[in-house]
Amino acid sequence: MAKIKVQPLADRVLVKPQEAENKTASGIIIPDTAKEKPMKGEVIAVGMGKKDEPMCVKVGDKVLYGKYSGTEITIDGTEYLIMRESDIYAII
Repeated sequence: MAKIKVQPLADRVLVKPQEAENKTASGIIIPDTAKEKPMKGEVIAVGMGKKDEPMCVKVGDKVLYGKYSGTEITIDGTEYLIMRESDIYAII
């Protein structure tokens, strides 16, 4: 994976969402219109944190976040989400 030249500010985190499922467990193919947004991803870059609150997540962490969290951005043709650390529910 190429190095990303984006540095989030303050308590923001850059996350690469996990790919949406293409098939159900029973083998039924899910069409693009019925796919749900993934709520898991990998942390690609983190900001420095707030003055009194250091960042808990680090690069490489797998995280769970809210369905509608963050702002979608495209860098070099790849989709990412940029969100506040408080939008992340858990590290898995």
